[in-house]
Parts: sequence; structure tokens; C-alpha cells
Amino acid sequence: MARKKPVSNSLASNNSSANQKHHHVLAIDVGGTNVKLLATGQKTVRKIPSGANLTAADMAKQVKDAVKDWQYDAVAIGYPGPVVQGRPINEPFNLAPGWVKFDYHKAFGKPVKIINDAAMQALGSYKKGRMLFLGLGTGLGSAMIVDGVLQPMELAHLPYKKGRSYEDYLGKRGLDRMGRKKWQKNVFYVVAQLRQAVQADDVVLGGGNAKKLDGLPPGARLGSNKNAFIGGFRMWQDETVRHGIVRTAGSK
Repeated sequence: MARKKPVSNSLASNNSSANQKHHHVLAIDVGGTNVKLLATGQKTVRKIPSGANLTAADMAKQVKDAVKDWQYDAVAIGYPGPVVQGRPINEPFNLAPGWVKFDYHKAFGKPVKIINDAAMQALGSYKKGRMLFLGLGTGLGSAMIVDGVLQPMELAHLPYKKGRSYEDYLGKRGLDRMGRKKWQKNVFYVVAQLRQAVQADDVVLGGGNAKKLDGLPPGARLGSNKNAFIGGFRMWQDETVRHGIVRTAGSK
């Protein structure tokens, strides 16, 4: 029986240039507090405020205004929610609605690829083997890469304990509610449990709150939010991906 090929994940694009290699990429990391921007060849990350009132149309307009002096010919977006076949399937938990049906390609006038935000940072953090990524930010992002195959995960809103979700404990709400010491205790516990469950030999903790940890759980390393931009660039660097730095599900 012929071996079934992996199903293509959210790195698909809605336009014919999806498989072309682009040399100037604008990477957009959409978060619950800020939208962070970096383009190929630029050294300084730019930010625009996000939050509960930010729609996709607002984001696109503000991003274009913020980077009008940058050159780019493709866009990579890290989206704070599940993405299937290059399209968001749920509205973001911490932002305004209007993201699922938005035409990103039309808004930017460039080829666009969309991936879960944690998956984009995981893509930029990956070295080898079985890597679990957890993003400790406004919410809780999660992704796994196994032998170069990227698999976004959605752990944030699964039940954890006392009627609350993993995000309620490990995200910003948990940090604010419990204080740093109890929050860190839960982070260490969840990392140990998930690492054992998925048999990860590498755990990366990213997101803005990861730097608030006093030490790291065994087997974990600290990620960098800048890795999200590396992941965004890799989404369009097909030749690099194909030749083994990271390959995504559906790659040959």
C-alpha cells in the first residue's frame, strides 16, 4: 500500500504565487497586546497596539501605514487562533471579530500566508528532533514539530483544573490572578506533563511572559519573540524549507 502523504497544514496560500520564493517578506505577529512587524533586511521591530477593539481591517490598514517605507513582496501572518489551509477558522479570543472572512490578499495587495502565531514562532525556534513550543503571552500558544513536520496545537482553551482552562492558568490572566510564584509553579507542572505526554526532547518557552520565569523547567530553553519573524520568513523561503532546516507538513 502506498504511503499516505501528510495533509498540508496552514501554510497554504490563496493565490498562485504560494510556491514561489520571495526575497522580501513582511512578517506580522498578531498578539493580544501588540501587533509586531519586521521585514526582510530590517533590524528594528515596529509595533502597533492591538486589543479587544482591533479588527482585521484595522490591523491591515495600520500595518500598511506603519511600514509604508519598507519594501516587501509577500506577507506572512501569525494569527492568534486555529488556522486550516491558510485560513483562520475561529475569531481570535482577545481581539475584535471580523478576522475569519477577511480578504487578507486583497487588503495587502501581496501574496499572503497565514499560520497560527505559536506555530510561526515554533517554526523560527526549531533545531531538530521533537520540539514542543509553548507561548506564554496574553494567551497560551502551542505547537509541535516532529522531525521537521510542523503541527499547530490548540491547548489554550482545553480544561485544566477547577473549571478553568490552561490559558486561564498559564496566560496573562493566570499571572495577574495568582501572582508570579504560583503562576510559575503551574508553568513548570504543565511543561513536565506535556513533555512526557508528547515525548518531546526539546521544549521552547516563548511569548512575552516567558522572561518572567525564575529559571526554566528541566529540558526547556527560553525562546525569543524575534523567532516569530524567522518563522515568517521561513514560510516563504521554500528552498530553505525543502532542504532540511525545517519542512512543514505536506513538504517533499
